[in-house]
Amino acid sequence: MASSVKEEVLPPVLDSSSDPPAIFDGTTRLYISYTCPYAQRVWITRNYKGLQDKIKLVPIDLQNRPAWYKEKVYPPNKVPSLEHNNEVKGESLDLIKYLEENFEGPSLLPDDLSKREYAEELLSYIDSFNKDVISSFKTDGISVSGAAFDYIENALGKFDDGAFFLGNFSLVDIAYAPFIERYQPYLLDVKKYDITDGRPKLAAWIEEVNKIEAYQVTRRDPK
Repeated sequence: MASSVKEEVLPPVLDSSSDPPAIFDGTTRLYISYTCPYAQRVWITRNYKGLQDKIKLVPIDLQNRPAWYKEKVYPPNKVPSLEHNNEVKGESLDLIKYLEENFEGPSLLPDDLSKREYAEELLSYIDSFNKDVISSFKTDGISVSGAAFDYIENALGKFDDGAFFLGNFSLVDIAYAPFIERYQPYLLDVKKYDITDGRPKLAAWIEEVNKIEAYQVTRRDPK
């Protein structure tokens, strides 16, 4: 497990009035938003693997995006994106795997084949998980959301060698953490629904994830 995360001064957010960086000058850049959960996944991965000196953060203002980002960097105009080896790649789940496969640092996937297969299953499920939880924001009931969190509780019981999905902290935890970070306070405040009630494994998981320094430095004000 990564022992500590190098302290860094977070760069200022770039908006429509900001000049672009020197794109394709050989620097590896991670374009993010400080408030986007998808970008947060890749930011956490970068931190955990100790790549702060090798991958420069470039935060974008999503409410006032610079035109050059779409025109010169990433035509889909979304974050996150990664500029590396004169190419720009996107999609957060692809990018966390890309960092794992192409950069040094502590491993975020186990050697165990059964765990790797289960990792793919959980990563495939996350879109359904998010869809089900968000659907409950718009209705009076919470049953669909409850079933989604029950799935997580059961998934956390698959292996008994640690509090995380695959035992040790992995890409799967990174994929889910930014979303559960947001769902937990929202559901508690707005729906008066505690996602950890009756789900001890989820409660323990949240507690352990919150101890991960690489994640701590990416967290935003819950409000």
